[in-house]
Amino acid sequence: MEKIEETNVLKRDLVADAEDATAREHELTFIQAIKLWPKAVGWSMLISAALVMDGYDTKLISSLIALPAFQKAYGIRQANGSYQISAPWQSGLTNGSNSCQMIGLVIGGYLSERFGFRKTMLLASLMVPCFIFIQFFASSLEVLEVGQILLGIPLGMFQTVTTVYALEVTPTVLRGYLTSYVNMCWIFGQLIASGILRSVLNIEGHWAYRLPFAVQWLWPIPLFIGVFFAPESPWWLVRKNRLEDAKVSVLRLTSAREVEFDVNKYVSLMALTTEHEREINDQTSYLACFKGTDLRRTIIVIGCYCMQVLSGSTLRAYVTYFFEQAGLSTNQSFNMSIAAYALGLIGEVIAWLLMPHVGRRTLFLYGLTGVCCIFLVVGVLGVPQGTSPTPALAWSIGGLLLASVFVSDMTVGPVSYSLVVEIPSSMRRSKSVVIARFTYAALNIVANVITPYQLNPSAWGWGAKSGFFWAGTCFLGLIFTYFWIPEPKDRTTAELDLLFEKKVPTRKFPKTQVLMVEVTAGRRLD
Repeated sequence: MEKIEETNVLKRDLVADAEDATAREHELTFIQAIKLWPKAVGWSMLISAALVMDGYDTKLISSLIALPAFQKAYGIRQANGSYQISAPWQSGLTNGSNSCQMIGLVIGGYLSERFGFRKTMLLASLMVPCFIFIQFFASSLEVLEVGQILLGIPLGMFQTVTTVYALEVTPTVLRGYLTSYVNMCWIFGQLIASGILRSVLNIEGHWAYRLPFAVQWLWPIPLFIGVFFAPESPWWLVRKNRLEDAKVSVLRLTSAREVEFDVNKYVSLMALTTEHEREINDQTSYLACFKGTDLRRTIIVIGCYCMQVLSGSTLRAYVTYFFEQAGLSTNQSFNMSIAAYALGLIGEVIAWLLMPHVGRRTLFLYGLTGVCCIFLVVGVLGVPQGTSPTPALAWSIGGLLLASVFVSDMTVGPVSYSLVVEIPSSMRRSKSVVIARFTYAALNIVANVITPYQLNPSAWGWGAKSGFFWAGTCFLGLIFTYFWIPEPKDRTTAELDLLFEKKVPTRKFPKTQVLMVEVTAGRRLD
């Protein structure tokens, strides 16, 4: 009897600590959070920087096909004397990395949950330089394809770790900024690749395309050193029942400032949330992500990631090649590409300003609507451009594509990275991200097959009329967003758990109140 009473007292104390920690989370302002969690911000930004390599590689391969030296070395001579990489090879090169990223995602999901985020990142960082050797010394498209395929494995592992780590080391008020920063790192990589390719544009011979490959060697070593000293995710340590280690990790992520903070209560909230999720579903397999309330959450995160493809990210990845086919000179095409990603970075900063006030769901809806309208106009302009091309039409189409990059990177791009880690339960967060990114990669492979055929004059030759197709996919994404994607802004993981368990309708998430005491009810809430 005394033992039972003691257990109840401990449970009440745990709930009280968790409630207090939840209240502190909601009271914490942005400035206070920066003062209290500056180390968490720094470590999160460091880990997320791994995706600069992914963005760089994606842009590099999709833009090399527009580089004259690469076209001449590997392309097929056309009737007009120019050289073109065939549409099948364009698809093969861009899909090489995507295909093995799917393998890397699964490996990363297993390793990160078994051994932690740090060790998974360290292994992936060691793999990257080895596979860059294959790219650099590739003497044929076949060898380059092998390099692309193998490089996809560590890039997939990075995708698994970065967004989840960013969420698990930061407080609720900073969550949107640092999870969406992952998207900014991807844009950074694309911008760097565009600048490097523009700088080698007039170089003749193999160094024009080998130097961009060599630049990739500059990144993995400093990343490896940084990750080696980084703290492990406290959420992962709690899931492994290492509560004292979790407290040490939280202390490494925070600074002793005037902001009131109790590490014991903070970890108690994590522990209570984790135990509650175990009571509901103690499985951590991939299959568990499709059971009970987790099924709804998994469908949402799959949709969030796939929305990037549906909103035309593949077409934007070919923006340099698209500008060429639209009638712009090679120099102007690369200049426009650089401008596109510079606008993308500006859009990301604006997204940071909007997210705390507008919310994720609203930004998603507005962004998809805007991009859909832009692509529709691009398609309309593509009709006369296809029959009677003029420089004015080419520049108009180019300007609209720049606008689509800006709108997408202000809305869909950064918000999707926040949603995919905010929506899943903590127990199955890594697995959910793997499933969502795996589906995204599969859809991206399809898009990477279709897009070169749409743009290549030796294939379908749609050119700017491709805008009609991508406007249609944007509209499909808009319908999904309206009916499925809820608003997780300002909600802790425990609160989101309860909202999904109560089967709260999508549009009622912001106004529905939940109490921490419900976490200890010991039963499923219907």
